[in-house]
Amino acid sequence: MNGKELFLKSRQAADKAYAPFSRFHVGAALLAKSGKVYTGVNVENSSYGATICAERTAFTKAISEGELEFVAIAISGNGGEAWPCGICRQFMYEFSPDLLVITGADEEHLEQMTLRELLPHGFKL
Repeated sequence: MNGKELFLKSRQAADKAYAPFSRFHVGAALLAKSGKVYTGVNVENSSYGATICAERTAFTKAISEGELEFVAIAISGNGGEAWPCGICRQFMYEFSPDLLVITGADEEHLEQMTLRELLPHGFKL
């Protein structure tokens, strides 16, 4: 699966986001080493700290299915590019420091970086 296809899957997922407060719908599509794709959306909550980002939703789904090795993640938002927040960067680093992160305003204008580039001093205990 190429980056454009993965990004389009993230776009489809974003339609299912629950974002009544920010109205910023985010979708993520995570490609596991096995070839399977796991999608996730942001889910906001009245207790703001209980909100979960699309990236962590996708990772949690994949991990709960036994996946632990990942190749790439595409992230899209209804407001343009959607780079992962700091919490998501560290969360993903735990499993895949060399993960390719793809985002863009649309499927014709994609940017990509490795997670190591986005979080140069990530850590694992």
